[in-house]
Amino acid sequence: MSGDPSCDVAHGKAAPEVEHRGLVAVFDTPVAQHLVRYAKDLGYNAFVYEPGEALPELDGSYDVVVTNHHREELGTVLRDVLAFPVRWVGVMGNPRHEGPHVKALKDLGVPDEQIARVHRPVGLNIGSRTPPEIAIATIAGLVADRNGRPGGFDFQASM
Repeated sequence: MSGDPSCDVAHGKAAPEVEHRGLVAVFDTPVAQHLVRYAKDLGYNAFVYEPGEALPELDGSYDVVVTNHHREELGTVLRDVLAFPVRWVGVMGNPRHEGPHVKALKDLGVPDEQIARVHRPVGLNIGSRTPPEIAIATIAGLVADRNGRPGGFDFQASM
């Protein structure tokens, strides 16, 4: 043991202390498949949710990422997810345009404070383009958020 717990974990000399973490990737897309794979590697209880299935009970340890903002079920899925005390909810999409989830949720009568819980865009700004890159950026952003870090290469906030 080196005396530095983080170093010991990184070198496999100690087990990490990790609280329960869950991830729901909404809609079965290539990004969702990669996201679940990477999340499981990080110790998340991760799964893909496709509308039509029963949405399991989600507690405050879960993060939810909607991987397709073009689906007609977008509003109803988000409304249902927002009924749970999930830790974090996000929708993939271009940040230069208002997300279609806003109108979809307003049309369903979801209050503004609930709509404001939905993050967009998701993930770190690494210029990702492919499904694996998007999944890596997304899971890295979730880890940074869970750890109270800004992400990227700004290490000043973590000292």
